[in-house]
Amino acid sequence: MAAITLAQAQTIVSAGLAVSREKKFNPMAILVLDARGVPKAYGAEDGTALRRYDIAHGKAYGALAMGVGSKTLGVRAVERPHFLAAVNGAIGGAMVPVAGGVLVRVDGEIVGCVGVTGDSSDNDDLAARTGIAAAGLTADPS
Repeated sequence: MAAITLAQAQTIVSAGLAVSREKKFNPMAILVLDARGVPKAYGAEDGTALRRYDIAHGKAYGALAMGVGSKTLGVRAVERPHFLAAVNGAIGGAMVPVAGGVLVRVDGEIVGCVGVTGDSSDNDDLAARTGIAAAGLTADPS
């Protein structure tokens, strides 16, 4: 069974924050969860809002719980709001269905998820995908 390493998780955080600074995004927070949903690495820039960890966690944890990225969950929330609300209730309200939660795969297997928050959801998604690529891993397309 493949696993995301601590070094890879730290690279995801560092590279995601670096691209955020390069592109002058708002202060970001980046969380990497392993396949079990356990935090592996986290970084928050100076000036992030108080509950950014919780938002990053909700994006990543919801994606892991459903097996698709949080951007896809956002589309599903519009199409089937009652279903997504029920799922969110079933997982203790821990889902944030907007872009920025990106699954990480190794040889097709989900090994973790990255949750990013701080700027627009599309920019959060970009920071996650940049970090994942910098770690030599594959971002799920969803």
